Amino acid sequence: MTLDQDIIIKLLLATLIGGSIGWEREMRSKSAGFRTLILICIGATMFTIFSELIGSKGAPERIASNIVVGIGFLGAGVIFKSNNRVNGITTAASIWVTAALGMGIGSGHYLVSALGCVLVLLILVVFALFDKHIDSANQVRDYGITFPFEKDAEHKYEKLFRHHHLNVLNRAQCKTGQILKGKWTVQGAEKDHFKFIALILEDESVSEFEF
Repeated sequence: MTLDQDIIIKLLLATLIGGSIGWEREMRSKSAGFRTLILICIGATMFTIFSELIGSKGAPERIASNIVVGIGFLGAGVIFKSNNRVNGITTAASIWVTAALGMGIGSGHYLVSALGCVLVLLILVVFALFDKHIDSANQVRDYGITFPFEKDAEHKYEKLFRHHHLNVLNRAQCKTGQILKGKWTVQGAEKDHFKFIALILEDESVSEFEF
């Protein structure tokens, strides 16, 4: 049995395209990086090739269609929640689209797959600059402030949030003796958060500050 030259080209192209996207993820220290995305792209390519070789003549897409189901489990594994944000969605989407590119390679659509790879890299690299700008303009942070209990003392910090153009999304207070601890989830621009933090760090009445 000889190995078809077309299959070799498909596997090499899958390695190149998966490695290109994986390298970008690796450079950003993401959970699915260089080797992972190469394996995903090669795997999707091989499943597509095998679906044509061993699938039924009338419906070779049956095996390939299960790639979408299987890749969902990998994508779900890299998504997690931390600091009021859901992380890993971009990496999960990268896994999903890399599998799609692998299917394209396996079915012989080289030009479409190559163009798709270029667009993916453009989005991941160039659009990341816009993402940073958006993130700096709208951040959600948690603050914990411990201070001596006084009447309406917690409202002092509510006013400071408003003064610094920060929107309070959630709040909770806990009183122990004459000590009051407040927790706030606040939304606003990064520069406004920094100004508020600098002000609280200089407040001598605050015994504990979590930010």
